[in-house]
Amino acid sequence: MIPIHDSHPSYSKPVVTILLIGANVLAFLFLLSLDPFTRNDFIAVFGMVPDRFHVTSLLTSMFLHGGWMHLIGNMLFLWVFGDNIEDILGSWKFLLFYLLCGVAAAGGQYFINPDSRVPMIGASGAIAGVMGAYLLKFPHSRISMIGWFVIIFTFELPAWVVLLYWFGIQFLSGVGSIADVTGEKGGTAFFAHVGGFLAGMALIFLFKTRDPYRLRRDLLW
Repeated sequence: MIPIHDSHPSYSKPVVTILLIGANVLAFLFLLSLDPFTRNDFIAVFGMVPDRFHVTSLLTSMFLHGGWMHLIGNMLFLWVFGDNIEDILGSWKFLLFYLLCGVAAAGGQYFINPDSRVPMIGASGAIAGVMGAYLLKFPHSRISMIGWFVIIFTFELPAWVVLLYWFGIQFLSGVGSIADVTGEKGGTAFFAHVGGFLAGMALIFLFKTRDPYRLRRDLLW
């Protein structure tokens, strides 16, 4: 199941959301321009590698992706959920919120497996924070989903169902991945998703949010 649209309108332009999507796409295109050896070396340096942790990699790692589907999936989730959170925070606070969620997500994965030598890359931890905030602020929004079983079909679910289901899958998958104590198998950093989601739920209370209905009234006047 993949979210493709939400029913809650935004009353301001999601400038930072668009810029973040653009930055991720440009970073991915740059990676594609490199030969395989240089690309792997670049990811090893700028991805977050717990075994040789570097503070700057907390930020650089969240703008790197391992493939087209990795990139497209993350950017779709950011587009569906990011505009509404940017709407209630304002652009600059949303950018700070997003980056802090990404840092917390990387920290969550580091805490679980500090000895891993596999680079962790991707925006999904930061986007998970956006989703956690969305769960608290817009739980009854309707999320349009696309699914497939023999045929492709669309349907709607309440946001709280979609987001709690997603979080549950990440948590259970993360618990199942703990058996890989070395972290050398790679794969999905599930506890980065868990950490980012919980960070988003906590941080949204620390950031003063704007009333989107007031924004709509001001625009009409």
